[in-house]
Amino acid sequence: MGKMFAGFIVAAFVVALGAPAFAATETVKGQIVDQACYKMDKSNTGVDHKMPKGDTKDCAIGCAKAGRPMAILTSDGKVYEIAGGLAAEKNAKIIAHVSHTVEVTGDVTEKEGKMMIAADSLKMISK
Repeated sequence: MGKMFAGFIVAAFVVALGAPAFAATETVKGQIVDQACYKMDKSNTGVDHKMPKGDTKDCAIGCAKAGRPMAILTSDGKVYEIAGGLAAEKNAKIIAHVSHTVEVTGDVTEKEGKMMIAADSLKMISK
């Protein structure tokens, strides 16, 4: 009996280590931004970006098409990297909405201070 209980404890511990951080289903509203370019310069929230070598037209769209991480920037300044079906196939579902305000409901996790939302669809709020 004791060995069986110990086996259950070990199995539970192994499962806990392999599971991602606890996910909570949340709805996040904000603007879709190119995560890397926004981190580099907080003014890079539209499709055209200020880069070290000069302004780059349609930078966010090009990065989205290349499959680079996109994020939702909330009105209070939080940044949620977009994951799941929305980010699949090199951001195919996101490209048309880059720089638009959207609402996404999905599983939100935090790892090492980085927020992420995994979802399959979004709701357009405004351009």
